[in-house]
Amino acid sequence: MMKKNTFSKEERLCSKRLINSLFHKGSSFFIYPYRIIFLRVDELQPAVQVLLSVSKRRFRHAVHRNLLKRRMREAYRVQKNEQLYPALENRSFGLLLAIQYVGKEVLDYAIMCKRMADVLKRLGEETQ
Repeated sequence: MMKKNTFSKEERLCSKRLINSLFHKGSSFFIYPYRIIFLRVDELQPAVQVLLSVSKRRFRHAVHRNLLKRRMREAYRVQKNEQLYPALENRSFGLLLAIQYVGKEVLDYAIMCKRMADVLKRLGEETQ
């Protein structure tokens, strides 16, 4: 059975406690235009919770920030079942994930999508 490519409310990282622990204890890496911060957490439901952010300092206009977040969300939603979830299957831990856009200009969706694939592939390798 094929999983649906959805990005539900449960998959979004909203808990202030979890966000604080992610930014204080998490590991990070950089794949342009993204900075990824991740943290393994025991018994997290669902297995991955994601926070997407775009800097207000770099992109003053909300239109551009929202466009970038929409593109990031879509790139993640489409590729998570191929790259990230198979690596986390049958694992006892979950993953907290913050994806920050650190590019200086608005990139095309195709480029963002390819880089998101690289990010998810690396996350799969890091969790092994």
